[in-house]
Amino acid sequence: MYIRKLRPLAPLAALAVLEVAAMPAAFADPGHDGHVRVVHPGESIQAAVDAARPGDTVMIAPGHYQESVRIGVSGLTLSGTGPATVISPAPKSTTKAAAADDCAAAGHGICVTGTPAEPVSRVSIRALTVSGFAKDGIHANRTDRMSVSGVRVEHNGQQGISQERSTRGRLTGNTSRDNGQSGIFLANMTDSEGGAIDTRGAVIAHNRLTGNRIGVVIRRARELSVEDNAIHDNCGGVFVVGDESTPRAGSLDVHDNQVEHNNRYCPASGRLPYIQGTGILLTGAEDTRVTDNQVRGNTGASPMSGGVVLFKSVVGAPNTRNVIRDNEVVDNRPADLADPERSPGNVLTGNRCGRSLPEGWC
Repeated sequence: MYIRKLRPLAPLAALAVLEVAAMPAAFADPGHDGHVRVVHPGESIQAAVDAARPGDTVMIAPGHYQESVRIGVSGLTLSGTGPATVISPAPKSTTKAAAADDCAAAGHGICVTGTPAEPVSRVSIRALTVSGFAKDGIHANRTDRMSVSGVRVEHNGQQGISQERSTRGRLTGNTSRDNGQSGIFLANMTDSEGGAIDTRGAVIAHNRLTGNRIGVVIRRARELSVEDNAIHDNCGGVFVVGDESTPRAGSLDVHDNQVEHNNRYCPASGRLPYIQGTGILLTGAEDTRVTDNQVRGNTGASPMSGGVVLFKSVVGAPNTRNVIRDNEVVDNRPADLADPERSPGNVLTGNRCGRSLPEGWC
């Protein structure tokens, strides 16, 4: 007898409270207890960040702030007071002044950027809204233990929240909606080729992802979990994307998510066909565990459409040794479970489903 083991999604408010913890003393300067620097409407968030030291908190009062924000100091907390703290692009009249700001010039809202020798560590962003940027709402590169919680990212041109070349991130309790690409995007890198990054246990949990091209994209990454998220009304739900590079993408968990009605239409982009009606997709992935998810009502006619789909990567890399187990996968079209390439070494068992391609898994 199949028993669905989904855990209820934790309230976002409770998560925000859990995440509001002071930065560990180990990341503060010796003799520096950490200051709270309050920013009011009409003042510069960037000026407060530039003046901050490890262990400080920049608290942003409710209001509308038109600027991009660069963070390069470890142990910093950037906190709003909830959805009424809004960060959006600077008006066009200040574009020339913003050209010297690499974050603004790139089109991002908040940038957290380290170096190969010294990643930025333990930055926390919480309880604010980032909206309307041409590229990413929150863009992180070379970070460690960065957390984003209780944040709303919406109407940004590319990713809602993006992390590249980063480890041990925690992206929890956020709402990411109506962004041009992914609600949450975690990858090795987008500006060059290379094997999958070991994220050392990154967590994407308790987020609400809706109206995006794809809810969650894991691209060339390993050793992380995507859990307890509500992912609905995107073109696609969860994409785990790899290729022939080594280390291969995979060795990660996708579990206890609600992935429903991701039936918007998104046209073909780059090497991918159009996306519509995809619940959870693995392409070129290995050793990935997809368990205890609720995947319902994802319907389309794309080659990638269906409930849980194993799709050969665009460079021909197969899906291998993946486990699809104990999921509720119902009312998806053309099939609840699909592996048109009949990839080797995958295990599909214990799922509650109606139709599989090929037949025999339901």
